[in-house]
Amino acid sequence: MPMINLKSSCEIPADLLKGISEMIAESIGKPEQYVMVVSDQADMMMSGTAGDAAYAEVKSLGGLGRMVNHEITMKLCVLLNDHLGIPGDRIYVTFQSLERDHWGWNGSTFG
Repeated sequence: MPMINLKSSCEIPADLLKGISEMIAESIGKPEQYVMVVSDQADMMMSGTAGDAAYAEVKSLGGLGRMVNHEITMKLCVLLNDHLGIPGDRIYVTFQSLERDHWGWNGSTFG
């Protein structure tokens, strides 16, 4: 149920996607078997300058909140900096909690 959509100016290697999947599952407290990580490489500009940057959207059915969102932001910034060299001040992260009937999977919804 947790999903992270990650756009970055850098190519994102499979080992980083796996690390993000594990981190999201652990932080939100959901089984990793339900986590989806989507990535796209994109041209990006931030603070009026081109260069390495990233934007992530995190969506989930429950599990998000002030402390969890802070933890995910911190850990994601560390992962992106360690693997891609993107500084934390060039990363935006947004969060969205969805209603169970607004999330479909396996031919049905969760609500």
